[in-house]
Amino acid sequence: MSAIPEEGQISVSQQTVAAVTTRKKPLAMTERMQSFLLLLPSFIVIAIFVYFFIGTTLYISLSNWRTLKRDLTLREPVYQTYVDMFTMPRFQADLRNTVVFTILFMTLAIVLGLSLAILLDRKVLAGTVFRNVFLFPYALSFVVTGVAWRWIFNPETGINLFFEILGINALLTQLGMEPLKPGWITNPEVVLQVNDALARVWPAAANLQVKLGIPLALIPVAIAATWQLSGFVMAMYLGGMATISNHIREAARIDGASEWQIYRRVIIPILKPVTVSVAVILLHVSLKIFDLVFTMSGVGPGFATDVPAIFVFEMMFKATRYNLGSAASIVMLVLVGLVIVPYLASNLREETS
Repeated sequence: MSAIPEEGQISVSQQTVAAVTTRKKPLAMTERMQSFLLLLPSFIVIAIFVYFFIGTTLYISLSNWRTLKRDLTLREPVYQTYVDMFTMPRFQADLRNTVVFTILFMTLAIVLGLSLAILLDRKVLAGTVFRNVFLFPYALSFVVTGVAWRWIFNPETGINLFFEILGINALLTQLGMEPLKPGWITNPEVVLQVNDALARVWPAAANLQVKLGIPLALIPVAIAATWQLSGFVMAMYLGGMATISNHIREAARIDGASEWQIYRRVIIPILKPVTVSVAVILLHVSLKIFDLVFTMSGVGPGFATDVPAIFVFEMMFKATRYNLGSAASIVMLVLVGLVIVPYLASNLREETS
């Protein structure tokens, strides 16, 4: 039988536990205080240079500051700046261009990046040379890319010269046809217009002052952006493929799946988290794109390649319409937030579950 501790022994044990607990509490509080003090400078910097300036930008967008002379009185009605901005044909074109550019850029970059990753994974393109060649454009700045591709798509000195060198235009002329000389980034035409179809579903679309469709001048810009970012997408997919066990591939082969079916039905579905991450990153890039478009084509003919970031730059530093530029900045922030916040919230739920 176990010995029963006496009353004095129990009292001594309780006192010991209480003493240890009492010593731990100050230590825990000290550690929490140290952590708070270490993070306090970051909190202060973020509060000032992020949230304070966001709040300031929002206030300016609601004010009467429309000239070099500062006027921070609120407009009447307070949302009038946003009404003026959304009724401007240029800003409507900017929103159209953002949607079109995002769809073209994301589709081309993901498809090309995934294709390159599959070719490298299948050893069709073997060696680190191809990996470095495909990834090299990602190391360049958008300014360099824009300048280079502006020359490539220049109607007079770029890719159109190959039509002359290869004799294609001479052949077309002999056949009684017009020679090929696309305008590329200087073409103001908008194809596949959906104004009438959209107006039948959404009557307010009839009041839009821009053609809703695909500006042809925007396609070369999407191609240039794809060229730069497809290597990044390729690297992301290659990293994901490296984590897939060979046993999964062998099991699929034993079941009679072809190599194409293995990628389509097994590997690509497993890479869904990678695809989501890539899509969020590319979407974030496309929504705030500035330097590539600015150096390659600018606003373009008829605002065919204009984007909200260029609109903000010109309103703030050229037209001195500070409230209008601030309003466009807030719209860009909201667009990026609609992408990033759900993604971060989803990741947080997965980590806590």
